[in-house]
Amino acid sequence: MRSVSSQVVRPHLLSRNQSIAAVRTSCEHLQSARAASAHNARHGPALFASRRAQTARFASSNMPVKLVDSSTIQLGDSETLDSKAMAFAEECLKKVRDEGVAAVDVYAQRFGELKAGETALVTKAEMKAAYDGLDEDDRACLDRVAARVKHFAETQRAAIRDAETDIPGGKAGHTVRPVEVAGCYAPGGRYPLPSSVIMTAVTARAAGVQSVVVASPKPLPVTLAAAHVSGADHFLRIGGAHAIASLATGAFSGEGVPRADVICGPGNAWVTAAKACAVTHARVGIDMLAGPSEVLVLCDETCDPDMVAADMLAQAEHDVVARPIVVAFTSGQGGKKKAEQTIGSINKALDAQLAVLPTKAVATPACARGFAVACETLDEAIRVSDAVAPEHLEIVCKDYQAVADRMEHYGGLFIGGLAAEVLGDYGIGPNHTLPTSGTARYTGGLCVMDFLRIRTWMRIDDKAASQVAVEDAVRLARIEGLEGHARAAEKRLLPAPPAKKQRV
Repeated sequence: MRSVSSQVVRPHLLSRNQSIAAVRTSCEHLQSARAASAHNARHGPALFASRRAQTARFASSNMPVKLVDSSTIQLGDSETLDSKAMAFAEECLKKVRDEGVAAVDVYAQRFGELKAGETALVTKAEMKAAYDGLDEDDRACLDRVAARVKHFAETQRAAIRDAETDIPGGKAGHTVRPVEVAGCYAPGGRYPLPSSVIMTAVTARAAGVQSVVVASPKPLPVTLAAAHVSGADHFLRIGGAHAIASLATGAFSGEGVPRADVICGPGNAWVTAAKACAVTHARVGIDMLAGPSEVLVLCDETCDPDMVAADMLAQAEHDVVARPIVVAFTSGQGGKKKAEQTIGSINKALDAQLAVLPTKAVATPACARGFAVACETLDEAIRVSDAVAPEHLEIVCKDYQAVADRMEHYGGLFIGGLAAEVLGDYGIGPNHTLPTSGTARYTGGLCVMDFLRIRTWMRIDDKAASQVAVEDAVRLARIEGLEGHARAAEKRLLPAPPAKKQRV
């Protein structure tokens, strides 16, 4: 959610070698995301629609979102990391690692975040003062949102428990423990996002993280207040690649701000590139590399076109490279033709709402990147949605729960017309930091698991009972040609019983 142009990978769920390989694989296919976005805005409706969709017979230049044929929707396409951003992020990380706060100050002053002599640190007292200075209703709103996000995250945490089972001669199991330090990034660009502070910092706290560091550039009082209600220990008023580098290297450790073990939160192409570099060069975990925001509304003729249009624009106004998508089918009679009529009504509503939307300068080009698909059947609509694997999936149709139960690939699922995606954005409970660019096929959104380590253990108490496993280890080691392994296992074998003497 709320970030720009990069493919998502989730390396911390893999081993360290796999993590580095995953990020490097992404980086091997670099291209300019800005150039890709401009190309898509000029020539195509979506990342997941093939180029054939550009000449589809349904395409119409006067539609807010283009109507394309379902056969053009394919798996596996996504934008890649920005090569210029990656190069800058690598240089930035090296400078911050080598020069510390001095390098951070140079970047922060260059981007207008700090003036000479100013510190990037915001104290807990200043966060509290920002909260106290808010309107009473705004304070109450932040408190309620933080409480709901905390409740949901604690429910997740309670579901992940230590485990133990029997093994030959002893016990084995796993323990679930949090990392020590979480670095939580919140964008501060086109719009301030205090909600992202709550989503990241509250979730880290619910996981049991000891120290939470928030970074956000040019924070408004409401952003500092959100950090206060989220229980943040430290706040850095810097952004971009140098903020990620500061979290990853512990640049402010001399001022009492610890190095992060995990870095999470949405950001633009520069933040995303810095997170990728942090995995490979600074040995920290990350939540994901998030791309442009997207919503797919799967609907039938019973939907309210005005409501669907409003939900699409709620995502379109995030960024010019956001993608609103609608996939329509017909629950009753009429098939594809009726679905096309539903899309026509939604496009008409989009036109009317865009005309009076204060953020239409952003939302209009985003709609141009979106697309609509009219499907003959529900099965076809489900296939299209699962192929896209959208960040946000809204189900707005008759028998919406039954349809929702059939969906396989999505970041966050919003079931029924009342379950607006915007409620997820603003803290009804589940996290709003979600996988984009089709990567919901293999991963999920930010949750307490991003801050937890599941570590296995084993203990052998009964040597005799363990012998079958020891003998198997010896045999497998020699099958694999690893004699040292075999001999180490043999040290755990019971002595062979003495041979019985034969009577003469």
